[in-house]
Amino acid sequence: MPTKILVVDDEPDLELMISQKFRKQVRDKELQFDFVKSGVEALNRLQTNGEPDVILTDINMPEMDGLTLLAKLSEQYPLIKSVIVSAYGDMSNIRTALNRGAFDFVTKPIDFNDLEITLKKTIHEALAFKQAVKDRDQLLSIQQELEVARKIQQSIVPRKFPAFPGRKEFDLYAEMIPAKDVGGDFYDFFLIDDDRLGFVIGDVSGKGVPAALFMAVSKTLLKATALKGLPPDECLQQINRVLHLESVSAMFVTIFYGILNTRTGEVDYCNGGHNPPYILRAGGGVEMVASTGGLVLGAMRNTAYHAKKMTLQSGDGIFLYTDGVTEAMNRDNEQFTEERLEEKLKAGRDTTLPNIVGHVIEAVKAFSNGAPQADDITILALRYLGK
Repeated sequence: MPTKILVVDDEPDLELMISQKFRKQVRDKELQFDFVKSGVEALNRLQTNGEPDVILTDINMPEMDGLTLLAKLSEQYPLIKSVIVSAYGDMSNIRTALNRGAFDFVTKPIDFNDLEITLKKTIHEALAFKQAVKDRDQLLSIQQELEVARKIQQSIVPRKFPAFPGRKEFDLYAEMIPAKDVGGDFYDFFLIDDDRLGFVIGDVSGKGVPAALFMAVSKTLLKATALKGLPPDECLQQINRVLHLESVSAMFVTIFYGILNTRTGEVDYCNGGHNPPYILRAGGGVEMVASTGGLVLGAMRNTAYHAKKMTLQSGDGIFLYTDGVTEAMNRDNEQFTEERLEEKLKAGRDTTLPNIVGHVIEAVKAFSNGAPQADDITILALRYLGK
């Protein structure tokens, strides 16, 4: 597409001289000139033909002079670069023109070699300025889309607590603090039947809108599969097959899925490559949940998953988290680590679930000491209260 140049000048011979000087560029469709004879005519042409990339304008013209035209262009068409081409090359006119937004000044009689150099420089500046504005608008659009995605991500995990006010056998609490970019963390909990509570935490690889979409698919798929009442290992097996078929850009998800028997305190669970949770014993002590050895979901089709069982006594709890907790960085590029997490859990286990979760989040923030949060911080805590 040729660069569009509007020439505003009432000098009769100027159109012919410019057309001859730049005839090769016009023929090669590099430049496209349009000619008008006054500032008023120029503004009308902008309304009917759209914005050119560059305007060359005289100062002394009928109806509206070039300096007045510059002021109006600066107000109404800030992306257009203008060059004054005039015999009135005194310092006062030059300063006025520059103050009203002119990019350069060429004096008459015109040195066409100088005009060509000035025009090239102005076109380069005009196109670079337009590209910068376009890039800025695209960034703003992306930021708006990320904000929408972040709100969607927040809205699809349960955030109302107590989650089951009529059930006295267990308590639940969770928090998710998204990083600046949209991530793929999620958690969920749901009653499979009167005696079984399903609970899950997951973390999708990558960031941005694709991770948020994959997270939404993973969460929905897990709940739909889990509500069939399948054991945790069979549940993850089925989800892995579906995610592998649907996965794009080599995305995968880590998932820990457990089923609490609310009558007995028994927990059947399966871990698909997720950070191992901790058991918070009512009598003291913090234990890491034994591994089931499962790999991440969505990466390989024929992956075997195995379940294990543990028993919670009345008052025992389970603390589930994503790697945004243990891999949080401080300004010295040190990670929070599992060791620090265990210390905080031992110090704050004899309190309410919101206090335990809040205690860990505050510890992570204090450790980070103002370093940017690089990943979502997600925590789900469950306590078995017995019958």
